[in-house]
Amino acid sequence: MAQAVQPKPRTLKPREIVTFGLYAIAFVLFILWIQPYLADKTAGRMLQTTLTGILTGGVYALIALGIVVINKASGIFNFAHGYMMLIGGFVFFSLFTTSSGIAMPVVIALATLTVFMVATTDSYRMILRPQRLIMSVIAVIVLTFLMSLEGVGVQQWIRASVGTLTGAVLLGVIVERFAIRPLIGQPLFAMVMMTLAVGEMIRGITIMIWGSLETRIPVFSLLDANGIPQALTTLRWDARETFLQGIILIKPEQLIAFGLAIVAFIGFLVFFQFTNVGLAMRATAENQQLAQSVGLRVRIILAVAWGIAALMAAVAGVLQGGASTLSVNAIPLLALAVFPAVLLGGLESISGAMIGGLVLGLVIEWSNFLFANQVGNELAPFVVLMVVLVLRPDGLFGLKRIERI
Repeated sequence: MAQAVQPKPRTLKPREIVTFGLYAIAFVLFILWIQPYLADKTAGRMLQTTLTGILTGGVYALIALGIVVINKASGIFNFAHGYMMLIGGFVFFSLFTTSSGIAMPVVIALATLTVFMVATTDSYRMILRPQRLIMSVIAVIVLTFLMSLEGVGVQQWIRASVGTLTGAVLLGVIVERFAIRPLIGQPLFAMVMMTLAVGEMIRGITIMIWGSLETRIPVFSLLDANGIPQALTTLRWDARETFLQGIILIKPEQLIAFGLAIVAFIGFLVFFQFTNVGLAMRATAENQQLAQSVGLRVRIILAVAWGIAALMAAVAGVLQGGASTLSVNAIPLLALAVFPAVLLGGLESISGAMIGGLVLGLVIEWSNFLFANQVGNELAPFVVLMVVLVLRPDGLFGLKRIERI
């Protein structure tokens, strides 16, 4: 007769005890070190910093997601992601601020080139199915109706959004076709260096067309006209209090950018989990050779992944350019600073990109709050990177690969 055997409780090894002890000592030393900086801070400013960090972290999460998509599809870090954000933001700015007579031919040209590039990769076979064709026709009818509206700026938004969407997909497909695809089968280091070269080329093109001055996208300029104040007061404490004094202000553009970033994030998650193309991307990301052996077109999946990543970069560039500014130097550095968020969440984890982006936003805002000299923007992200690589190289939600011989 079989008897249940009580499993033995797991005992910590001496090495694990020493490691946990060192972590505890480091944590106590960190608390003792940070305490003097918090002594003269009020709860209002702390809460303000936390809310700002969460709102900016949503955009960081969207940037991290674009990097994760490329890493899942091809196993490389896309160091050109920041420059894709930059050119996407400038394309939206030009189409948004230019007259319809000039912008509309550009939008039509971008859409035509995008359709041509997509069609020549045979990826239209994955898209043009009856039900999706019907949805496309309905979308065209709705867009035509919206384009006929006047006086409310709808045409301006439609042409800028459609032009940026098609331009971003076109950029991603071109990069995959002419820069990444010829290097399939070569060492990953060659692809990484290619992304660096692509980024510098995009930077040069951006400077030639738009210059190097900082630009702000006027996507939130209609807030004042619609009666929305420049800052929303959420909480107010009595100024007579010493610790709880302060006013919590939230900028509407940051709140809107956070909401749009979350919507884009959820939209991609639904697409990745519940569509045939998303399923094919997941299979390709797991094992390209095995996916190709069962009939999946790996090159087409890679083109789709690059197109989606470029689209996410453009959306993040528009949101960042609207909430802050578009800068030839600042935007690429921002994308580089988001890499610690990717490693923190896990190189292959979509939900980890969200957690990592929010954590990075909090770390940057709190570092700028406690210290001076731009410590949060220039030092804090890479301190997070070092800590993650030392303590958990696979990230919070990453997969640990084990190769058996």
